[in-house]
Amino acid sequence: MQPALAPREYRPTLISRRGELIAWISFLLVGITWAILIISAQSYCIAVPVLAIILLMASLSISLGNWMDRHTVLCISKECVSYQNGIRNVEFRWENIQEVRVLTAQWGKKVHVLADQAHFHFQMLGEVKVHGEVKGRVGFAEGDLILDEIIEHSKLHEIQQPEQDQTETGVYYTRE
Repeated sequence: MQPALAPREYRPTLISRRGELIAWISFLLVGITWAILIISAQSYCIAVPVLAIILLMASLSISLGNWMDRHTVLCISKECVSYQNGIRNVEFRWENIQEVRVLTAQWGKKVHVLADQAHFHFQMLGEVKVHGEVKGRVGFAEGDLILDEIIEHSKLHEIQQPEQDQTETGVYYTRE
């Protein structure tokens, strides 16, 4: 594979926001019910505020994840790789990448790129299945290409799985 001459940008496959909408509607229904109970001075079970708080936290978490996915960009050039997701912004020159771990995750594979002072990870394309039916896709559709380019440009080589990481199954690349 020849090094890329022009920088290339990759973005993850975006999932439907239906789950986020359902979480927020559920929170609003429970929150409004709780508010009505308080205003009308009715007694209520402690489960109502607990459920409202749990639904609020879940809704915020889902919204943050969706927002980060929509702001995620992985850029590969002949000099470096950069990763941005709205919160994390890192750029590694190829010679600074020390290790790449490709670990099996619930939906596909997760790639961890570790450099001298920082790291980032991204999800390769995976399918979300419920009862054998594909409900969605997550991660980078070009994940295999991205991984190959990172390994090649940073001149890493596959090694045996380290002793301390025997609980995680995956492939490890490092400098010789």
